[in-house]
Amino acid sequence: MTVLRKTAPARFWIISLLITLWGAIGVAAFYLDVTTSPAAVAQMSDYDRTLRASRPDWFMWLYGAATWAGLLGGLLLLRRLVVARAVLIVALVLVVAMFGYIFAVTDLIAVKGVVTAAGFPIALVLIAAAQIWFATHARRHGWIV
Repeated sequence: MTVLRKTAPARFWIISLLITLWGAIGVAAFYLDVTTSPAAVAQMSDYDRTLRASRPDWFMWLYGAATWAGLLGGLLLLRRLVVARAVLIVALVLVVAMFGYIFAVTDLIAVKGVVTAAGFPIALVLIAAAQIWFATHARRHGWIV
């Protein structure tokens, strides 16, 4: 059985490009994190330096995989491939695992407050969920196969 791809509307291309750019921003943030100079680390608060130093090695692999999966998901959308949805789901799972670990084993929320500590992670999860919804929507409309 052959599945035909329908012509994608302009909004598909715009949203897919925005998802890809968002993924690139995530990869850039990861790169900046792993290449932070000792001088920049020294400028952080004692708490932030301790938190940063306490991250296990596997955490950085999780962080990197989450950001690269988000970028790859966007690129796959631009290629109009249905596997984009699965990759975006993986990115969401990795983001939840990453922040779940941080919130479960640190006192970040108690120290920084809920809004400061959890605001951005919640936004990331909501954006990732919206990306998955969009990929599902694109599949239903035959824009990706």
